[in-house]
Amino acid sequence: MATISLSALRGGRFSLFNPCPYPQLSAVSSRSRKLYFPSKAITLFAQYSQAQDRFSSRLQDSIENLPKLVEDIIQTSINTGPRGAIRLAQGVQAFLGVGGEWLADVSKSANSSTGLPTQMQLGLLSPLYLRRLFERMGATYIKLGQFIASAPTMFPPEYVEEFQKCFDRAPAIPFQEIQAILREELGRPIESVYEYVDPMPIASASIAQVHGARLKGSQEDVVIKVLKPGIEDILVADLNFVYIVARILEFLSHDLSRASLVAIVKDIRESMLEEVDFYKEAANIESFRRYLEAMGLTRQATAPKVYQHCSSRRVLTMERLYGVPLTDLDSISSLVSSPETSLITALNVWFGSLLACESFHADVHAGNLWLLRDGRIGFLDFGIVGRISPKTWAAMEVFLTSIASEEYESMASALIEMGATNKDVDTNAFARDLEKIFSSIKELDTEIVVATARDTTTNATAVSANVVVDERQMNALFLDVIRVSESYGLRFPREFALLMKQLLYFDRYTRLLAPNMNMLQDQRITIVSNKRRSYRDNFK
Repeated sequence: MATISLSALRGGRFSLFNPCPYPQLSAVSSRSRKLYFPSKAITLFAQYSQAQDRFSSRLQDSIENLPKLVEDIIQTSINTGPRGAIRLAQGVQAFLGVGGEWLADVSKSANSSTGLPTQMQLGLLSPLYLRRLFERMGATYIKLGQFIASAPTMFPPEYVEEFQKCFDRAPAIPFQEIQAILREELGRPIESVYEYVDPMPIASASIAQVHGARLKGSQEDVVIKVLKPGIEDILVADLNFVYIVARILEFLSHDLSRASLVAIVKDIRESMLEEVDFYKEAANIESFRRYLEAMGLTRQATAPKVYQHCSSRRVLTMERLYGVPLTDLDSISSLVSSPETSLITALNVWFGSLLACESFHADVHAGNLWLLRDGRIGFLDFGIVGRISPKTWAAMEVFLTSIASEEYESMASALIEMGATNKDVDTNAFARDLEKIFSSIKELDTEIVVATARDTTTNATAVSANVVVDERQMNALFLDVIRVSESYGLRFPREFALLMKQLLYFDRYTRLLAPNMNMLQDQRITIVSNKRRSYRDNFK
């Protein structure tokens, strides 16, 4: 209504002001009318009317949504139960601890001539102190921090960069607690299932711990992945709390509602709950193994066999694979004659899984991608997987092809098709900005560490080379793509971030194992699929 009033007044055809108690205006000339109603006053009134209409509309929406919000909070609180109160107390303790650190840092900077740094001005909401708070809060928030670090499409770059520090190794829990969980989950004595279990963990992460073992009877070497005690309760309580906060913030802020904060939290919750359900991880592994079998790739690659009879929701017993990370050049060279061929195999197997498998491995860092002693590629740890739609993959294929051919207009079109936006995008301008970013890829430095050792008896010298995979540098490159895309109003699905991160890992492996190979142009690597060529052709 306010918009109609403004246009009508400017056009001079009619005025909604006529019925108001100023009858003398009807006899005043057009020039005199401007003295009574200057255009600035008209504009201010129109803006006020528009603001009033928006406020009334939002208030009406809030009133209508309030019962649903209250019901959601109550139901979520009931589902959380007593553990919520315990976590709240722990949260208050962590908050006070980090708050004390912030106050101490502020007092140190108070006398500085440079003033208070931006980090401190934001208080506990700054990337630094928020990361410290997450670490004090424990497993769930560390996983949440890792999710933030791995999702540059969803979070600001300064938070993505700071939360890279959440990938550090978590402290191990006592072996006695691991034994108690194994007895409870297996429902029988540990010695009736395993010949022995190594009390020293192979690895310890925020939610699980891995121990080497040997099966009784078959004498097969296995690894046991055990969910840390109390993690599920902590996870449910924490995620429910985060969900309630997100619901309240969306209710109070229209901008956060448009940013789909609750949807993001739901995505995080679903992803994290999947990771602590070892039944789902076992299903992901078996799906990948079926893919390898169906495609005749079992001689080229493998994933660990799952032993169902000694696995459960909290315990996962798997075949133990022996090998070296794909970044250990010296060891790889001693196992195979052509490291480049091994890399090509890994690439083809992974790219093939995007099309032919129910889900793809979405965490192929060096710890999860090995060259095994028998020359096969070993894919480990399927806790984080992705699923991709035909439409997204079709756009991704064009995107990858465009990188290789440096056709930035095609790249821009693919990203526009992949991203969600509510406005028109200038493809040519977008293409020019992308060209500036991707020209910097060639300038990225890969740090290769070379170590030498001399045998005192034979006087022979051994040389070992390894690549340093800088997580921050990899994410910085990807963040540039996200930044420029968001400036055009684009928001990408989470699968895009997962895919890009894996490609950046493979790019580093290529620089080490096959420095003269172009990963996206080499004819030995199959990226484009005939199966989905019809989707891809729509972009051309």
